[in-house]
Amino acid sequence: MKSNAIVITGGLLDTIAAKTAHGLIRGTDRFNIIGIIDHKYPGKDAGEVLDGRKRNLQIYASIADFVSSSKEKAKYCIVGVATKGGVIPESLRAVLKEALENGYNLVNGLHEYVSDIPELADLAKQKGLEIIDVRKPKKVKDLHFWSGKIKEVKCPKIAVLGTDCSMGKRTTTRFLVEAMRKAGYKAEMIYTGQTGWMQGAKYGFVFDSTLNDFISGEMEHAVHTCYMEAKPDIIFIEGQSSLRNPSGPAGAEWIVSADADGVVLQHNPPRKQYKDMEFYPAYIPDPKDEIALIKIYGANTVALTVNTAKMKEQDARDYASKYEKDLGIPVVLPLEDGVQSLVPLFEAMIKKAAATV
Repeated sequence: MKSNAIVITGGLLDTIAAKTAHGLIRGTDRFNIIGIIDHKYPGKDAGEVLDGRKRNLQIYASIADFVSSSKEKAKYCIVGVATKGGVIPESLRAVLKEALENGYNLVNGLHEYVSDIPELADLAKQKGLEIIDVRKPKKVKDLHFWSGKIKEVKCPKIAVLGTDCSMGKRTTTRFLVEAMRKAGYKAEMIYTGQTGWMQGAKYGFVFDSTLNDFISGEMEHAVHTCYMEAKPDIIFIEGQSSLRNPSGPAGAEWIVSADADGVVLQHNPPRKQYKDMEFYPAYIPDPKDEIALIKIYGANTVALTVNTAKMKEQDARDYASKYEKDLGIPVVLPLEDGVQSLVPLFEAMIKKAAATV
Protein backbone atom coordinates (compact mmCIF):
# COMPACT_ATOMS: atom_id res chain seq x y z
CA MET A 1 0.00 0.00 0.00
CA LYS A 2 1.10 3.55 -0.68
CA SER A 3 2.17 5.54 2.37
CA ASN A 4 0.48 8.83 3.23
CA ALA A 5 2.60 11.92 2.63
CA ILE A 6 2.45 15.69 2.78
CA VAL A 7 4.39 17.97 0.42
CA ILE A 8 6.00 21.25 1.49
CA THR A 9 6.26 24.06 -1.05
CA GLY A 10 7.20 27.14 0.99
CA GLY A 11 4.85 29.55 -0.72
CA LEU A 12 6.11 28.55 -4.19
CA LEU A 13 3.27 26.27 -5.24
CA ASP A 14 2.21 28.60 -8.05
CA THR A 15 5.72 28.82 -9.52
CA ILE A 16 7.88 26.55 -11.65
CA ALA A 17 10.14 26.07 -8.61
CA ALA A 18 7.50 23.68 -7.24
CA LYS A 19 7.59 21.34 -10.23
CA THR A 20 8.23 18.35 -7.95
CA ALA A 21 5.05 19.19 -6.05
CA HIS A 22 3.24 19.71 -9.36
CA GLY A 23 4.19 16.22 -10.47
CA LEU A 24 3.04 14.68 -7.20
CA ILE A 25 -0.26 16.56 -7.36
CA ARG A 26 -0.86 15.17 -10.85
CA GLY A 27 -0.17 11.64 -9.67
CA THR A 28 2.16 9.27 -7.87
CA ASP A 29 2.19 5.51 -7.50
CA ARG A 30 4.67 5.62 -4.59
CA PHE A 31 2.87 7.91 -2.12
CA ASN A 32 -0.68 8.87 -1.22
CA ILE A 33 -0.51 12.66 -1.07
CA ILE A 34 -2.94 13.90 1.59
CA GLY A 35 -1.91 17.52 1.95
CA ILE A 36 0.16 20.35 0.51
CA ILE A 37 1.85 22.80 2.89
CA ASP A 38 1.90 26.29 1.38
CA HIS A 39 1.18 29.44 3.37
CA LYS A 40 -0.06 31.41 0.31
CA TYR A 41 -3.08 29.23 -0.44
CA PRO A 42 -4.41 27.67 2.78
CA GLY A 43 -7.80 26.06 2.41
CA LYS A 44 -7.68 25.90 -1.38
CA ASP A 45 -7.56 22.80 -3.58
CA ALA A 46 -4.01 22.14 -4.78
CA GLY A 47 -5.21 21.00 -8.19
CA GLU A 48 -7.12 24.21 -8.77
CA VAL A 49 -4.05 26.28 -7.86
CA LEU A 50 -1.88 24.17 -10.18
CA ASP A 51 -3.99 24.04 -13.33
CA GLY A 52 -7.59 24.84 -12.45
CA ARG A 53 -8.57 21.16 -12.04
CA LYS A 54 -10.04 20.15 -8.69
CA ARG A 55 -8.31 17.13 -7.17
CA ASN A 56 -9.71 17.13 -3.63
CA LEU A 57 -6.25 17.78 -2.24
CA GLN A 58 -6.26 20.46 0.44
CA ILE A 59 -3.56 23.05 1.05
CA TYR A 60 -2.60 23.82 4.65
CA ALA A 61 -0.84 26.93 5.93
CA SER A 62 1.75 24.98 7.91
CA ILE A 63 2.60 21.56 9.28
CA ALA A 64 1.00 22.62 12.56
CA ASP A 65 -2.17 23.51 10.64
CA PHE A 66 -2.17 20.09 8.98
CA VAL A 67 -1.60 18.26 12.27
CA SER A 68 -4.41 20.12 14.03
CA SER A 69 -7.02 20.00 11.28
CA SER A 70 -6.47 16.93 9.11
CA LYS A 71 -8.28 13.72 9.94
CA GLU A 72 -5.57 11.71 8.17
CA LYS A 73 -2.05 11.05 9.40
CA ALA A 74 1.08 11.28 7.25
CA LYS A 75 4.13 9.04 7.36
CA TYR A 76 6.34 11.10 5.03
CA CYS A 77 7.05 14.77 4.44
CA ILE A 78 8.34 15.48 0.92
CA VAL A 79 10.34 18.52 -0.20
CA GLY A 80 8.33 19.67 -3.20
CA VAL A 81 10.45 22.58 -4.42
CA ALA A 82 13.73 23.20 -6.21
CA THR A 83 15.78 25.85 -4.40
CA LYS A 84 18.50 28.04 -5.89
CA GLY A 85 21.59 25.87 -6.23
CA GLY A 86 19.72 22.94 -4.72
CA VAL A 87 20.70 24.03 -1.19
CA ILE A 88 18.50 23.77 1.90
CA PRO A 89 18.07 27.30 3.29
CA GLU A 90 17.47 28.00 6.98
CA SER A 91 13.77 28.58 6.40
CA LEU A 92 13.40 25.09 4.90
CA ARG A 93 15.56 23.51 7.61
CA ALA A 94 13.14 24.86 10.19
CA VAL A 95 10.18 23.25 8.40
CA LEU A 96 12.04 19.94 8.07
CA LYS A 97 12.86 20.03 11.77
CA GLU A 98 9.18 20.60 12.52
CA ALA A 99 8.30 17.63 10.31
CA LEU A 100 10.71 15.38 12.21
CA GLU A 101 9.38 16.62 15.55
CA ASN A 102 5.93 15.55 14.40
CA GLY A 103 7.18 12.08 13.53
CA TYR A 104 7.42 12.35 9.73
CA ASN A 105 10.09 10.61 7.68
CA LEU A 106 11.69 13.00 5.17
CA VAL A 107 11.99 12.67 1.38
CA ASN A 108 14.33 15.19 -0.22
CA GLY A 109 15.27 15.56 -3.88
CA LEU A 110 17.57 18.59 -3.58
CA HIS A 111 21.29 18.53 -4.30
CA GLU A 112 22.08 19.17 -0.64
CA TYR A 113 21.38 16.11 1.49
CA VAL A 114 19.28 16.38 4.63
CA SER A 115 21.31 13.49 6.04
CA ASP A 116 24.41 15.72 5.89
CA ILE A 117 22.85 18.32 8.21
CA PRO A 118 23.85 17.19 11.73
CA GLU A 119 20.91 18.80 13.54
CA LEU A 120 18.34 17.10 11.30
CA ALA A 121 20.21 13.81 10.95
CA ASP A 122 20.65 13.50 14.73
CA LEU A 123 16.99 14.33 15.37
CA ALA A 124 15.87 11.72 12.85
CA LYS A 125 18.11 9.12 14.48
CA GLN A 126 16.78 9.96 17.95
CA LYS A 127 13.22 9.50 16.77
CA GLY A 128 13.93 6.43 14.64
CA LEU A 129 12.87 8.21 11.45
CA GLU A 130 14.11 7.74 7.91
CA ILE A 131 15.72 10.38 5.69
CA ILE A 132 15.57 9.59 1.98
CA ASP A 133 17.90 11.81 -0.04
CA VAL A 134 16.81 10.79 -3.52
CA ARG A 135 19.77 12.40 -5.25
CA LYS A 136 22.35 10.55 -3.17
CA PRO A 137 24.47 8.70 -5.73
CA LYS A 138 25.00 4.98 -5.90
CA LYS A 139 28.26 3.50 -4.74
CA VAL A 140 30.75 3.06 -7.59
CA LYS A 141 30.55 -0.72 -7.25
CA ASP A 142 26.83 -0.51 -8.09
CA LEU A 143 27.27 1.62 -11.23
CA HIS A 144 27.40 0.29 -14.78
CA PHE A 145 29.53 1.01 -17.82
CA TRP A 146 27.85 0.93 -21.23
CA SER A 147 28.21 -2.54 -22.75
CA GLY A 148 26.12 -2.75 -25.91
CA LYS A 149 23.41 -4.91 -24.33
CA ILE A 150 20.90 -2.21 -25.33
CA LYS A 151 20.59 -4.09 -28.64
CA GLU A 152 18.85 -6.89 -26.75
CA VAL A 153 15.93 -4.54 -26.14
CA LYS A 154 13.48 -5.26 -28.97
CA CYS A 155 10.53 -3.03 -28.07
CA PRO A 156 10.32 0.62 -29.19
CA LYS A 157 12.26 3.05 -27.00
CA ILE A 158 10.99 6.62 -27.11
CA ALA A 159 13.06 9.49 -25.71
CA VAL A 160 10.97 12.42 -24.48
CA LEU A 161 13.31 15.37 -24.98
CA GLY A 162 12.84 19.13 -24.76
CA THR A 163 14.28 22.37 -26.04
CA ASP A 164 15.12 23.44 -22.46
CA CYS A 165 14.93 22.27 -18.85
CA SER A 166 11.72 22.68 -16.81
CA MET A 167 9.74 22.16 -20.00
CA GLY A 168 7.32 19.47 -18.79
CA LYS A 169 9.12 16.43 -20.19
CA ARG A 170 8.44 14.24 -17.17
CA THR A 171 4.74 15.09 -17.16
CA THR A 172 4.44 14.31 -20.85
CA THR A 173 6.35 11.05 -20.36
CA ARG A 174 3.94 9.98 -17.63
CA PHE A 175 0.96 10.97 -19.79
CA LEU A 176 2.30 8.84 -22.64
CA VAL A 177 2.74 5.82 -20.39
CA GLU A 178 -0.77 6.23 -19.00
CA ALA A 179 -2.29 6.64 -22.48
CA MET A 180 -0.61 3.49 -23.80
CA ARG A 181 -1.65 1.49 -20.74
CA LYS A 182 -5.22 2.70 -21.14
CA ALA A 183 -5.07 1.48 -24.75
CA GLY A 184 -4.15 -1.99 -23.50
CA TYR A 185 -0.37 -1.97 -23.91
CA LYS A 186 2.36 -2.66 -21.39
CA ALA A 187 4.21 0.65 -21.20
CA GLU A 188 7.00 1.62 -18.82
CA MET A 189 8.74 4.88 -17.94
CA ILE A 190 12.45 5.24 -17.31
CA TYR A 191 12.86 8.03 -14.76
CA THR A 192 15.97 10.22 -14.89
CA GLY A 193 15.15 12.70 -12.10
CA GLN A 194 14.10 12.68 -8.48
CA THR A 195 10.44 13.43 -9.13
CA GLY A 196 10.06 10.46 -11.45
CA TRP A 197 11.21 8.24 -8.60
CA MET A 198 8.83 9.97 -6.19
CA GLN A 199 5.98 9.37 -8.62
CA GLY A 200 6.71 5.66 -8.45
CA ALA A 201 8.57 4.82 -11.65
CA LYS A 202 10.35 1.52 -10.98
CA TYR A 203 13.21 1.76 -13.46
CA GLY A 204 15.72 4.55 -13.91
CA PHE A 205 18.45 6.62 -12.28
CA VAL A 206 19.02 10.24 -11.26
CA PHE A 207 20.90 11.71 -14.19
CA ASP A 208 22.46 14.75 -12.51
CA SER A 209 23.75 12.73 -9.54
CA THR A 210 25.54 10.14 -11.65
CA LEU A 211 29.26 10.28 -12.37
CA ASN A 212 29.74 11.26 -15.99
CA ASP A 213 31.66 8.10 -16.90
CA PHE A 214 28.65 5.99 -15.90
CA ILE A 215 25.75 7.98 -17.37
CA SER A 216 25.63 6.05 -20.63
CA GLY A 217 25.91 2.74 -18.77
CA GLU A 218 23.25 3.62 -16.21
CA MET A 219 20.95 4.68 -19.01
CA GLU A 220 21.49 1.40 -20.84
CA HIS A 221 21.19 -0.64 -17.65
CA ALA A 222 17.87 0.98 -16.68
CA VAL A 223 16.32 0.40 -20.09
CA HIS A 224 17.69 -3.14 -20.41
CA THR A 225 16.59 -4.13 -16.89
CA CYS A 226 13.13 -2.71 -17.54
CA TYR A 227 12.82 -4.70 -20.76
CA MET A 228 14.04 -7.97 -19.24
CA GLU A 229 11.93 -7.75 -16.07
CA ALA A 230 8.72 -5.98 -17.11
CA LYS A 231 8.55 -7.23 -20.72
CA PRO A 232 6.93 -3.98 -21.91
CA ASP A 233 5.52 -3.32 -25.36
CA ILE A 234 7.06 0.16 -25.34
CA ILE A 235 9.43 2.19 -23.14
CA PHE A 236 9.36 5.96 -22.69
CA ILE A 237 12.50 7.65 -21.33
CA GLU A 238 12.15 10.91 -19.39
CA GLY A 239 14.45 13.62 -20.76
CA GLN A 240 16.55 16.17 -18.89
CA SER A 241 17.68 19.69 -19.87
CA SER A 242 18.25 19.88 -23.66
CA LEU A 243 20.86 19.17 -26.29
CA ARG A 244 21.97 22.80 -26.49
CA ASN A 245 21.49 24.17 -22.98
CA PRO A 246 24.99 25.50 -22.20
CA SER A 247 24.58 25.17 -18.42
CA GLY A 248 23.88 21.45 -18.65
CA PRO A 249 23.55 19.94 -22.11
CA ALA A 250 21.80 16.57 -22.17
CA GLY A 251 20.05 14.39 -24.68
CA ALA A 252 22.76 12.61 -26.63
CA GLU A 253 22.74 9.69 -24.17
CA TRP A 254 19.01 9.20 -24.69
CA ILE A 255 19.48 8.95 -28.45
CA VAL A 256 22.84 7.21 -28.70
CA SER A 257 23.37 5.17 -25.52
CA ALA A 258 19.70 4.16 -25.14
CA ASP A 259 19.45 3.63 -28.91
CA ALA A 260 16.16 5.54 -29.09
CA ASP A 261 13.78 4.46 -31.84
CA GLY A 262 12.04 7.81 -31.81
CA VAL A 263 11.83 11.15 -30.03
CA VAL A 264 8.93 13.18 -28.71
CA LEU A 265 10.11 16.78 -28.46
CA GLN A 266 8.58 19.23 -25.97
CA HIS A 267 8.74 22.99 -26.65
CA ASN A 268 7.42 26.21 -25.13
CA PRO A 269 7.13 28.82 -27.91
CA PRO A 270 7.24 31.97 -25.71
CA ARG A 271 10.50 30.94 -24.03
CA LYS A 272 13.30 32.43 -26.09
CA GLN A 273 16.29 31.94 -23.78
CA TYR A 274 17.29 29.08 -21.51
CA LYS A 275 15.75 29.08 -18.03
CA ASP A 276 17.63 31.31 -15.57
CA MET A 277 20.17 32.18 -18.29
CA GLU A 278 18.66 35.33 -19.73
CA PHE A 279 22.00 37.05 -19.10
CA TYR A 280 23.77 34.77 -21.60
CA PRO A 281 23.54 35.14 -25.41
CA ALA A 282 22.21 31.65 -26.09
CA TYR A 283 18.78 31.22 -27.64
CA ILE A 284 16.39 28.30 -27.77
CA PRO A 285 16.20 26.99 -31.34
CA ASP A 286 13.06 26.62 -33.38
CA PRO A 287 11.74 23.02 -33.14
CA LYS A 288 12.58 22.48 -36.81
CA ASP A 289 16.27 23.13 -36.09
CA GLU A 290 16.25 20.94 -32.97
CA ILE A 291 14.59 18.13 -34.89
CA ALA A 292 17.35 18.38 -37.49
CA LEU A 293 20.00 18.07 -34.75
CA ILE A 294 18.20 15.10 -33.22
CA LYS A 295 18.23 13.48 -36.67
CA ILE A 296 21.98 13.99 -36.93
CA TYR A 297 22.35 12.17 -33.62
CA GLY A 298 20.43 9.27 -35.14
CA ALA A 299 16.75 9.47 -34.23
CA ASN A 300 13.57 10.66 -35.90
CA THR A 301 11.28 13.01 -34.01
CA VAL A 302 7.83 11.45 -34.22
CA ALA A 303 5.79 14.14 -32.45
CA LEU A 304 6.04 17.65 -31.03
CA THR A 305 4.34 18.43 -27.72
CA VAL A 306 3.63 22.02 -26.74
CA ASN A 307 4.08 23.46 -23.27
CA THR A 308 1.52 26.28 -23.31
CA ALA A 309 2.85 28.31 -20.36
CA LYS A 310 2.41 32.06 -20.98
CA MET A 311 0.28 31.35 -24.06
CA LYS A 312 -3.39 32.00 -24.74
CA GLU A 313 -5.08 28.74 -25.64
CA GLN A 314 -6.07 29.86 -29.14
CA ASP A 315 -2.52 31.04 -29.85
CA ALA A 316 -1.24 27.64 -28.75
CA ARG A 317 -3.71 25.85 -30.99
CA ASP A 318 -2.79 28.05 -33.94
CA TYR A 319 0.87 27.29 -33.28
CA ALA A 320 0.17 23.55 -33.15
CA SER A 321 -1.80 23.66 -36.41
CA LYS A 322 0.92 25.60 -38.22
CA TYR A 323 3.78 23.41 -37.02
CA GLU A 324 1.92 20.20 -37.71
CA LYS A 325 1.73 21.28 -41.35
CA ASP A 326 5.30 22.57 -41.44
CA LEU A 327 6.89 19.56 -39.73
CA GLY A 328 4.66 16.80 -41.06
CA ILE A 329 4.33 15.18 -37.62
CA PRO A 330 1.62 15.33 -34.94
CA VAL A 331 1.73 18.40 -32.70
CA VAL A 332 -0.29 18.13 -29.48
CA LEU A 333 -1.05 20.10 -26.30
CA PRO A 334 -0.61 17.53 -23.48
CA LEU A 335 -2.14 19.49 -20.60
CA GLU A 336 -5.13 20.70 -22.57
CA ASP A 337 -5.87 17.67 -24.75
CA GLY A 338 -3.89 14.76 -23.37
CA VAL A 339 -1.75 12.56 -25.61
CA GLN A 340 -4.29 9.92 -26.63
CA SER A 341 -4.08 11.07 -30.25
CA LEU A 342 -0.51 9.73 -30.35
CA VAL A 343 -1.51 6.18 -29.39
CA PRO A 344 -1.96 4.97 -33.03
CA LEU A 345 1.53 6.25 -33.84
CA PHE A 346 3.13 4.18 -31.10
CA GLU A 347 0.81 1.26 -31.75
CA ALA A 348 2.22 1.09 -35.28
CA MET A 349 5.79 1.19 -33.91
CA ILE A 350 4.98 -1.67 -31.51
CA LYS A 351 3.55 -3.82 -34.30
CA LYS A 352 6.52 -3.09 -36.56
CA ALA A 353 8.99 -4.01 -33.81
CA ALA A 354 7.11 -7.23 -33.03
CA ALA A 355 7.20 -8.23 -36.69
CA THR A 356 11.01 -8.04 -36.76
CA VAL A 357 11.65 -10.11 -33.64
